[in-house]
Amino acid sequence: MTRIAVIDYGMGNLRSVAKALERAGAQVEVEARPGPADGLVLPGVGAFPKAMERVRELGLDRLIGERVAAGVPVLGICLGMQLLFERSEELGGGEGLGILGGEVRRLPADGLKLPHIGWEPVRWEREGALCGSVASGTAFYFVHSFAPVPADPADALGTAVHGERFVCAVERGSVFGFQFHPEKSSAAGLALLAAFVEACR
Repeated sequence: MTRIAVIDYGMGNLRSVAKALERAGAQVEVEARPGPADGLVLPGVGAFPKAMERVRELGLDRLIGERVAAGVPVLGICLGMQLLFERSEELGGGEGLGILGGEVRRLPADGLKLPHIGWEPVRWEREGALCGSVASGTAFYFVHSFAPVPADPADALGTAVHGERFVCAVERGSVFGFQFHPEKSSAAGLALLAAFVEACR
């Protein structure tokens, strides 16, 4: 069975992510220092600077970088996706993992309420390894005030709208990220997680 390690650095909705991955067919371990695994999931809820502080304290920046370099599939969810980028402007700014080029910025919500909470249709901007079984325009569940602006537009896999259109899914090689919560997005979210598990085989 495909073994997925969910990284526990103290800032993630670990139980629901782990349960959803199990439903998607994976053997799941929740670990602060993941050993060998077929894939890594980096969840996250909270503020970018504090999350990166915890990631560095645990040496996870090096570990994640090494796994990415080795071709191990990595999935970032919500704040975990944001941490994959070079930097964020949240709370005065901070450096991220730098696995993907670009910056995380506050949503230009045009007077709409932040955080952006609720179901929103996601438009796939291109074909990807995880989204083939889910129709473009399917709604997913969001809770966030920031979103990434990739340096390379080719990294953008999906977009949604809150005031303006923003990037909410990314893919580069074996690195994936969702700004929305697939573990809280019913059958469509489970389908994306099942596709990630398949990519880890």
